[in-house]
Amino acid sequence: MGKRVGIEVSLAVSHAVMLADVDVIAAYPITPQTHIVEHLSELVADGLLDAEFIPVESEHSAMSTSVGASAAGARTFTATSSQGLALMVEIMYIASSLRLPIVMAVANRALSGPISIWNDHGDMMLSRDTGWIQTVAENGQEVFDLVLHAYRVAEDPRVMLPMIVNLDGFTLSHMIEPIEFLSQEEVNKYLRPYRAPIRMDPENPITMGPVGMPEVYTEAKKAQDEALKNSKKVIIEAWKEFGDLFGRYYSPVETYRMEDAETAILILGSLAETAMTAVDKMRDKGKKVGIIRPRLFRPFPADEIVEAVKNVKNLAVIDRAVALNGMGGPLSFEIRSVLYDANLHPYLKNYIAGLGGRDVTVDDFSDIVSDIESCAQKGVKPEYTIVNVRE
Repeated sequence: MGKRVGIEVSLAVSHAVMLADVDVIAAYPITPQTHIVEHLSELVADGLLDAEFIPVESEHSAMSTSVGASAAGARTFTATSSQGLALMVEIMYIASSLRLPIVMAVANRALSGPISIWNDHGDMMLSRDTGWIQTVAENGQEVFDLVLHAYRVAEDPRVMLPMIVNLDGFTLSHMIEPIEFLSQEEVNKYLRPYRAPIRMDPENPITMGPVGMPEVYTEAKKAQDEALKNSKKVIIEAWKEFGDLFGRYYSPVETYRMEDAETAILILGSLAETAMTAVDKMRDKGKKVGIIRPRLFRPFPADEIVEAVKNVKNLAVIDRAVALNGMGGPLSFEIRSVLYDANLHPYLKNYIAGLGGRDVTVDDFSDIVSDIESCAQKGVKPEYTIVNVRE
């Protein structure tokens, strides 16, 4: 096994990309992802990574360049945040419809306005329907592992779709954590050399991305949707293979202290670790509370959510973004839909927390549990709550 080091999580992303032996990096700086591509530029300049590092003039150009590089058969990487992701979205739809296995790290950050450089999940929710596979990391070790997993999945001939690894900006990206690196030899056992099944080649010209007339467009989107749904099997296989090789296993949905939980907190990202501390304290006081943590965001892990929730009386869904439609947070909509289809009806209340980097504390999670249990007992209509609003 490789060495264990204390390192900034952003730099761990860079090292994972280096170990993946990428061919092209298209980069534009934006806080808080800049350290990722900045360090990759150093690795290339120092000769530690044999890759083309292409500094572009915008995030739109970064994604356009990534599309071109991947279409030519290159193993490709990029990274962004917030407004940068918003600028990329136009081309992200093209990348997924062309079935290009680009990997991107997104250091999640609030969308403007007002301007905020701090973390929430507004950008993740912006990109949720672009057709990219998405995973969500909770800590630095997961970020490192999920980058390697992303290449393993995206480039599988059964998948051939682009993939995002989401990590919370600043609260995770800029933390120094102990991370167990893998050696190049170990990574080579897991990550196969990439050979594009179809690529742009002047010697064998093909057409990519032509006009889709009404006679073919629906069938093209149906095929793309089926590919995304079918990728789940490969995602799970690749996690099992990773665990068998390196001892760290991942699942589409992971749980904490859910064995007899009556109330559950469902949450994405690094705040789950704060919630764990709160749950431990509540358990010490006799409260039957647990945590449900989706690791996979796209394709959405509906079956695993149902299995995790099936015995729960109260479900607090924590959103880190607000949909601005008077109905709450986008994650809660998806959870409600999944549970409705499964004929499960826990008392579900949506809590929107941590917008624009607002602190969410251990006590806040305890208050959320007290609130949902009180509302359920009183039979109060479960309207969403934005946590920590200052009067």
